[in-house]
Amino acid sequence: MPSLAEVRAFNATFKPIYLPVALFVGGTSGVGQTLAKAFACITNGNAHIIICGRNRAAAEATIASFPKPTQEGSVHEFVECDVTLMKNVRKTTNELLSRLKKLNFLSVSPSIVTFNGRTETEEGIDWKMALHYYARWMFIHDLMPLLRKAKDAGEDASVMTILGAGRGGPIDLNDLDINESYDLGKAAKATNTYNDLMLESFHEQNPDVGFTHQNPGAVNTNIIKNSNIPGKSIMQFVLYPIAAALTRSPEEAGHYLLHGLLRGAEKGGVYRREPHGVDIGKAKYFGSDEKTKAVWEHTVKTTSVS
Repeated sequence: MPSLAEVRAFNATFKPIYLPVALFVGGTSGVGQTLAKAFACITNGNAHIIICGRNRAAAEATIASFPKPTQEGSVHEFVECDVTLMKNVRKTTNELLSRLKKLNFLSVSPSIVTFNGRTETEEGIDWKMALHYYARWMFIHDLMPLLRKAKDAGEDASVMTILGAGRGGPIDLNDLDINESYDLGKAAKATNTYNDLMLESFHEQNPDVGFTHQNPGAVNTNIIKNSNIPGKSIMQFVLYPIAAALTRSPEEAGHYLLHGLLRGAEKGGVYRREPHGVDIGKAKYFGSDEKTKAVWEHTVKTTSVS
């Protein structure tokens, strides 16, 4: 596995002759935020960076930490979107399609830690699954024309979903929305597998674009603070010293995630990476052609994409 020094050295070689456009969905906190910061650092702020999420204050604080750009055309902005609802995702992607000329890098990482059972949104989708899968699929699907424009212009085009590569499980083709036998463990494993399968479908349609599903590993972020776990303040106080000792820093995680995103841009392909960026191939993989097709059709129906 590459060392942190090797990862940093590789990332430092990213010197595009174009002004990159990057969108970080879920970039207001957690691992999405760490990746956005790493990208801003490696480009010296000379990029069009879009952070998408619900928390404007967190986004503005993140943007304020970016290096100040020196290149004309560089923009750092926040786009507000509650991605638990597909209608909101569609509104946001339509707005981005109307004003962006291209998109080079797309990271999707909205997530939630919850002990609640199935909790449906007004659209009838489980809240956790909306964040961990359906919204991610929809952003990639809807914004693919912008990624294609970048690639067709000879620029980089790379997509990353940050969740749990290698931590999936078997899926039930007769209950893909897990409505009949829901439990948190089953939903977590299923959405990890769905992320694997969605990238394979997108890659089949766009073989020259890089698609990466990366497991960030244990990272010392504010994920508990942003959860809906009862007593989370006490839990944070008790667990923080332990977490700090057993997890990697956000900065380190950001460099490894950026490494995966940039590796994906080198050539088209589908990559499943563990926390240190090693491609695990088909290890702990639960897909098949039949399942890939079924999950795609189910997702199109669930997100109401015509």
